[in-house]
Amino acid sequence: MTTIAVYGVGRVGSVVAKIALAAGYRVHVAGSGSAEDIALLTEIMMPGAIPSAARDAAADAEVVVLALPLGKYRTVDPAPLRGKIVVDAMNYWAPLDGVVDDFEATTSTTSEVVQAAFPQSRVVKSLNHIGYHDMEEQGTPTGTPGRRALAVASDDDDAAQVVAAMIDRLGFDACLAGGLASGRAFQPGTAIFNGSFDRPQMQRELAAFLVPNG
Repeated sequence: MTTIAVYGVGRVGSVVAKIALAAGYRVHVAGSGSAEDIALLTEIMMPGAIPSAARDAAADAEVVVLALPLGKYRTVDPAPLRGKIVVDAMNYWAPLDGVVDDFEATTSTTSEVVQAAFPQSRVVKSLNHIGYHDMEEQGTPTGTPGRRALAVASDDDDAAQVVAAMIDRLGFDACLAGGLASGRAFQPGTAIFNGSFDRPQMQRELAAFLVPNG
């Protein structure tokens, strides 16, 4: 994999783009409008990234990272994401984003709801349970003792493996948690969401939610 697209140019999206560039990826970034709308922001905050419209950003990317407020997920056109691996790095924050019935009136995890909205994409839940400061500052080379781990959940095993390899390249160990339903273990309010764990610790936390260990 050589090219990543990041939808969202806020704090999380900007940091994902920066560390992906540092890891050697070609990175397209997209906001809610045209490439021109985010050109200056991209130059200042993510030098080296390519500002794009959403459709163009996804065209050459193997992986698309959704780093938007979750309440805006339905504003994303699913057509350019057809067949793509889509990393759901979003979280449901009702106090900030308002109550969204899609997530209130269901027993599904937020990523399962996102998968239903993008049925022809391969959704993977990850990058949602680390703050943007930590994401930028805590990445370390593979094999570093105590390296921070991030959980990965998907109903598509191959997509999960691709994202796990990407996370390793970004500076973190990846722990495969199982299907999207297991993403409940690292949604807001959980120990994983609120904490920082190396791989053995992360595996124990995931096991506490009765999901397969990675």
